[in-house]
Amino acid sequence: MRKTLSVSILSGKGGVGKTNLALNLAFCLHKGGHPLLLMDCDMGLANLDVLLGLAPEHTMYDLLESDIEPQSIVVPIEQGGFDFLPAASGLTDLIEMDNDTRELLFHRLLPVFDGYDYLFMDLGAGISPTVLSLGAMSDMRVVIITPEPTSLTDSYALIKMMHAQHGVDDFHVIVNQAENPGEVKQAFQRLAAVCDRFLGISPVLLGGVSYDKALPEAVRRQTPLMRMNHKSPAAKDIFSIAVKMQRHRAAIVHTLGQSPLFGELTGKEY
Repeated sequence: MRKTLSVSILSGKGGVGKTNLALNLAFCLHKGGHPLLLMDCDMGLANLDVLLGLAPEHTMYDLLESDIEPQSIVVPIEQGGFDFLPAASGLTDLIEMDNDTRELLFHRLLPVFDGYDYLFMDLGAGISPTVLSLGAMSDMRVVIITPEPTSLTDSYALIKMMHAQHGVDDFHVIVNQAENPGEVKQAFQRLAAVCDRFLGISPVLLGGVSYDKALPEAVRRQTPLMRMNHKSPAAKDIFSIAVKMQRHRAAIVHTLGQSPLFGELTGKEY
């Protein structure tokens, strides 16, 4: 049985490029030989399918409303184990999932998770209970920020809430839309300083991603940047971050499978 690293991709606010980075990091890791399942967890406001130019016949909502087989909603993106789990759009009961509904959904999905090196969960922006809970359940939390003050403030609020409500104290950070390496360093240091001072938490910098006009062009073409232009500045930055993520997985692979996402749910009856 493969050891699956569950990774939650988070942001304190919208508009920081979180979903685009989730998609392209996933694409890069898959190209590196790692089976990966990309799960749209922006419940009720899903848009990964739009970035991929897909129109899925079924979504995770169907798992709660019918006896459909979980594997039937999995959408292949690339051959060799790069797959997509679509969410629904505009459904308030998914945005405001209670604990029982959330656990039922993930329990039904457990057979699907097997066989991947990575499970990427693209969570909604902000500090909703669903975001905080799923983020806390994952093995690795990656917070996407930009150098803008509002992004830094909202990202600190996200980290603070997850720490206060779930006792989480390990976070990785990616600085997106940076003009230069100095801006990456400055933005990260500002966030890390307040986390250390007020929470006693020391986030880890995974890297920065350059502001790159190729990214919005890839969005318009509904294709991953890593497929469209893997030599662009942002693509090279994403590749470097993917290498660091793989090193992190290799370092903790012996512990995987013990997180609540894969451990606690396995023994429950539904």
